[in-house]
Amino acid sequence: MRKQFIFILLLAGIIVSCNQQTGKTEMDRFISDLMNEMTVEEKIGQLNLITPGGGIPTGSVVSTDVESKVKLGKVGGIFGVYGPEKVRKAQKMAVEESRLGIPMLFGSDVIHGYKTTFPIPLGLSCSWDMELIEKTARVAAKEATADGIFWNFSPMVDIARDPRWGRVAEGAGEDPYLGSQIAKAMVQGYQQDDLTSSRSMMSTVKHMALYGASEAGRDYNTVDMSRNRMYNDYLPPYKAAVEAGVGCVMTSFNDVEGIPASGNKWLLTNLLRNQWGFNGFVVSDYTSVNEMIAHGLGDLQEVSALAVKAGLDMDMVGEGFLTTLQQSLEEGKVSGDDIDRACRRVLEAKYKLGLFEDPYRYFDNSRPEKDILTTENRKVAREAAARSFVLLKNERLQGNKNRALPLEKSGRVALIGPLANSRNNMLGTWAPTGNPQLSVSVLEGMKNVAGGEVDILYAKGANISDNPEFAAKVNVFGPRIEIDERTPDEMLREALAVSAKADVIVAVVGEATEMSGESANRSNISIPEPQKQLIRALKNTGKPLVLVLMTGRPLAIPEENELADAILLTWHPGVEAGNAIADVLFGEIVPSGKLTMTFPRNVGQIPIYYAHLTTGRPQEGDAFTKFRSNYLDVPNSPLFPFGYGLSYTTFVYSDISLSQTKISGEETLEASVTVTNTGDYDGEEVVQLYIRDVVASITRPVKELKGFQKVFLKAGESRKVHFSLSEEDLMFYNFDLEYVAEPGEFKVFIGSSSDDVKEALFRLE
Repeated sequence: MRKQFIFILLLAGIIVSCNQQTGKTEMDRFISDLMNEMTVEEKIGQLNLITPGGGIPTGSVVSTDVESKVKLGKVGGIFGVYGPEKVRKAQKMAVEESRLGIPMLFGSDVIHGYKTTFPIPLGLSCSWDMELIEKTARVAAKEATADGIFWNFSPMVDIARDPRWGRVAEGAGEDPYLGSQIAKAMVQGYQQDDLTSSRSMMSTVKHMALYGASEAGRDYNTVDMSRNRMYNDYLPPYKAAVEAGVGCVMTSFNDVEGIPASGNKWLLTNLLRNQWGFNGFVVSDYTSVNEMIAHGLGDLQEVSALAVKAGLDMDMVGEGFLTTLQQSLEEGKVSGDDIDRACRRVLEAKYKLGLFEDPYRYFDNSRPEKDILTTENRKVAREAAARSFVLLKNERLQGNKNRALPLEKSGRVALIGPLANSRNNMLGTWAPTGNPQLSVSVLEGMKNVAGGEVDILYAKGANISDNPEFAAKVNVFGPRIEIDERTPDEMLREALAVSAKADVIVAVVGEATEMSGESANRSNISIPEPQKQLIRALKNTGKPLVLVLMTGRPLAIPEENELADAILLTWHPGVEAGNAIADVLFGEIVPSGKLTMTFPRNVGQIPIYYAHLTTGRPQEGDAFTKFRSNYLDVPNSPLFPFGYGLSYTTFVYSDISLSQTKISGEETLEASVTVTNTGDYDGEEVVQLYIRDVVASITRPVKELKGFQKVFLKAGESRKVHFSLSEEDLMFYNFDLEYVAEPGEFKVFIGSSSDDVKEALFRLE
């Protein structure tokens, strides 16, 4: 018979709250009463997060004996279980068959959409559209909760400046200001200011902290940086998520100042809770507690005790807490307060989600059909994809007044390439709940948008890679690189024969989805050689050549940039990939994306990012000067800078107008430019504002993004774009980690990219 201590509390009306303070008091009272009834074993059970398998694990461990652990109250949460019936069954086991009936959390990695898959996060960030990004998170929350999932391991906000690292695909790029805005938008989209709603979900910001700076661009590797760099460059997006009210924080795999994040008290308690005021709970990443053994911090009992004392509340999959904390308590290695503190935080999360009031609120069998992969959701995915694309190049065709793009809706188009008709590579990495076979291929999308007006001729042309060993590494989660039975020469001859019949060639090339993502790091970030050979051969036909570049990271493409007449960067666009790509290629939508991560000329320039510190011997421009900070074999400048992106139309900026040249105290300065659409198409432009602190107590970046606006202008239209700057916008962490604005001269830049700006001066008094 179900033992409903919780139910008795609810009948007594303890759960009711009239205001925020009363709500907190009632939550504290409710949880205190519940914890008074719990054994130490049951409290430790709340700290145990398990997976029965079935999803995409990020480690080799899968939990065992799940059912009996749930019934014994030894499980606080589960991930990897989907669907209202399955999740209800598991929840019913916890609520009706365990001693105290404490409901469980059900989580998942909903990284860029649930079933309706949106562009990879790096791609979505290139929209610079916070309203759109928040909307995609809302759709994801609606779909995931319809399937019984109400705790999300997203957003990933790690600043990343090394494209060799595969997980750049999951974040928002290299800039802390933009990353912070996106972090807030994602948290707001998932949580929607109402965690008790059956259509919102608890968000988890990850990976705390610095994971994007792993040495050599290699997953799980060491991170070592000054606290000054942490505070100014790498920590802001996590802090922004906390300020937005994120419910959960996930630790990273790397160490921070020599101590792994999952056992780092300075990180999880001093910084996260004491300095930032975080009041949610902290979960480890997949077996990261156990992995502290390999870091050299002791056996499982030692590292588990270290983690809980540091401020970690929930142990993902490794079960070190479950199997060692009671012994550590008996031996005095942890205290009862350590365990109670972690247990309370997990229970508070369940309270905030309304699970004690109704543990089955998310398990409505009618919702999946109504809320998942709807026509409206796919429409959002199509828009999000098209608005994330970045036009990298668009040259005028020889002997023609027109540029290579947009394509004419007439004649014949040769659609060539290993990604042109590959549903398996449209969703992108970390889409475990998406179905690749429901995605729209580029071939299908081209036919959908062009209709009968254009003859689309298709040939594969090449494999993504011809290397079976490399393909095997990539194909862990299914066929992503499919090596054709035909020889490379046979495929190339077919592609050239098809191209000979066409007016223009569109080659869809780049990476398979799992060539980026977790444990998908690359030391060579070029396009694989079979595709390079294909591009060279297509160029030799003399036909106009448009490259559609699919990738999960910035690539080194100097040769391809020389050969192509146009390059449209689409990242991995999601379930509506083909339709969105065709929309932009045929001019139904004018591209407006801007890069959020710098494209290097070659791997030797890495790490490369726009907000670098100046040196005592800076290189001016790209002309080589001896005894300056430069290379012998390549310019310092990137192939494509942060903030860069073309359009089918053109935008002209006026000089900057400042409302005043000095500010102090509470004053604000208004900086404005007039932007004019001087082309033939209506279009959107991302107007970007940067500053530079000219003289400071520590070396400051050459530019820092401090504002942006995405504006729509009709052909011929002009608009004045205004930005406000205050003392707060000029603040930074000094050598002593004091957050200050230092008086002196500042430069303000406004333009279309970090490298294409107007400039003005002002002073902070």
